[in-house]
Amino acid sequence: MKKSLLSLKFLVMLTVASGQIAVSEAALAQHPSVQPATTVTDWLAQIEVTQRQIIEVRLEETEAGLQVILETADGELTAPTTTVSGNALIVEIANAVLALPEGDAFEQFEPVEGIALVQVTEQSGDRVQVVITGADAIPTAELDTTATGLTLSLTPGVSQAGEGDDAIQIVVTGEEGSRYFEPNTTTATRTNTPLRDIPQSIQVIPQEVLEDQQVFRLNDALRNVSGVTPSGNDPRGQRFNVRGFNDTTILRDGFRISVGAQNIGFQELSNIEQIEVLKGPASILFGAVEPGGVINLVSEQPSSEPFYDLSFRAGNRGLLEPSLDFSGPLTEDGRLLYRLNALYRTEDSFRDFDTDIERFFIAPVISWQISDRTDLTLYFEYSDDERPADFGIVPFGDEVADIPLDRNLGEPEDRLTADFLRTGYRFEHRFSDNWTFRNAFNFTSYDNTFEAASNALAPPPDETTGNVFRNFVRFEFLIDFYELQTNVVGEFSTGPIDHTLLFGVDLFRRENGGPLRGDVTSPLPLNIFNPDYGQTPRPDFDTLPVAFDRDTQTDLLGIYLQDQINFSDNLHLLVGFRYETFEQETTDNPSVFFPTALETQQNGDAFSPRVGLVYQPIEAVSLFTSYSRSFSPNTGTTVSGDLVEPEQGEQFEVGVRAELLEGRFSASLAYF
Repeated sequence: MKKSLLSLKFLVMLTVASGQIAVSEAALAQHPSVQPATTVTDWLAQIEVTQRQIIEVRLEETEAGLQVILETADGELTAPTTTVSGNALIVEIANAVLALPEGDAFEQFEPVEGIALVQVTEQSGDRVQVVITGADAIPTAELDTTATGLTLSLTPGVSQAGEGDDAIQIVVTGEEGSRYFEPNTTTATRTNTPLRDIPQSIQVIPQEVLEDQQVFRLNDALRNVSGVTPSGNDPRGQRFNVRGFNDTTILRDGFRISVGAQNIGFQELSNIEQIEVLKGPASILFGAVEPGGVINLVSEQPSSEPFYDLSFRAGNRGLLEPSLDFSGPLTEDGRLLYRLNALYRTEDSFRDFDTDIERFFIAPVISWQISDRTDLTLYFEYSDDERPADFGIVPFGDEVADIPLDRNLGEPEDRLTADFLRTGYRFEHRFSDNWTFRNAFNFTSYDNTFEAASNALAPPPDETTGNVFRNFVRFEFLIDFYELQTNVVGEFSTGPIDHTLLFGVDLFRRENGGPLRGDVTSPLPLNIFNPDYGQTPRPDFDTLPVAFDRDTQTDLLGIYLQDQINFSDNLHLLVGFRYETFEQETTDNPSVFFPTALETQQNGDAFSPRVGLVYQPIEAVSLFTSYSRSFSPNTGTTVSGDLVEPEQGEQFEVGVRAELLEGRFSASLAYF
């Protein structure tokens, strides 16, 4: 038995030695100056000489198609062999290994039209394999071996009519990390930046969280974010506090769709990709916003692959919601893409109203790849709402009144009707791989009317008797936002220091106003512990006197500059500033509270800087500190009718952020 084992070991050694001899002979054929080896040591030395390290893979677009360039650290590569499989051209290089800075493989999808995929991988036996998959047919290649590597000049293949076999390519990709963790964001910098490199508190709610929690109300989604709470009760929509500041600005894809107390309804989440909450002043990028932070709703975009989703949701309180989400290419070349979200939703209010909650929503998006470097996206979004005009319940003393949560303190027929419309475009042109020009416009309109028995104009409640007092009111409110954004993003280096420079200009206009009608002379009592509705007939709201009627127009012009400076892989500096001018006009039309028309005007400017530093002692931990300021004009007036001075805020913040367990756990702690 021992003799057999020795024989087997000798056979294995002999096989390996034979392979080494073959490799050495190939090397001799390529390098005639190398003398034949006579010992095993000489063979191993010759193998070491001929095994080349590929240190870089580059793709360069050409007029004919694409060049794949393999660069070596130590000389010429062995002449490769080529084979074909389906639409794929396979190039194998012997006596070579990969030593790439980005990892042990290279992969690029759709580098040019006609090429679906380029892969470079290391195979067993000191071989490197290059696979070029054509989109429609096998690409053709010219091979050029140079002193420092190999160049493959590719020309996309053309599909031939009448071919008997259709090649099917299936590409399976995996996602690293957690489905609940989104590593990058654009809200904090207007560039695609890793969360770990941002010197300010920010939290991202991915779409997977919204889907798994079956969230369709924004307040439910924001329960996942620390420091965010609802801001009062407004029948016209949802408002939020961030870090204790009321009426946080809500953004949609980086555009302001609410500022201060100007409510813009109940935001639909069916076409939202993720929600990003930046905490602290953000005026450098978004102009007039509250100092607590911003909430950015990021919309879904068209997909290059066909996608069709029909769904139906049902729940308690009579919830019924059919919806659809379709996406894919509109043309054969895939340059024109679309996405369509639509739904109808109906449900009962949790309070005792006769009016149901009913919504129709539609949101088409068209994306056009004008050229390989130029894109244009057009979008439209519309929702029609009807729901109870719910003003909540009243406080008694320093507590909420001890009554059932479903108690209605208005009248059963109180209702809100609202139309929300948003439309615009995004244009992007990439001058090169490092410089990009972007221009975008957004128009948002929210037109709402509520008719209700409200305590907005009534005396305070009587805690002794339990009576609250109400007036029949109708509030017609229209708010329009216009915003034009233009910026340039450039990446460059000054010696060993890398920069991402952002320079931008934006124009913003807000127009809002409408009459509040109400009979302030005849308050309607209602006992909150034993309500008796319908004691007073509902009036003809058109005949009610105008209690208040104010129109406001605010114009802002902002210019900003930002530089993200990477001194090293673990030390990042963010510096920037914004200069903004504003002009605001307010007109109080004749009403009960303002018998004489009054016009006021103010203008001014503000300088809003931001500076932050991030240091990463280890890859998973970021220590950060920052200083930032905010600015926002006020729409309120003093007792004498003068406009209140603009609001300014500043913040100092230090914190730590950790991303552990390969993205499955993330946490942050900040002091501000």
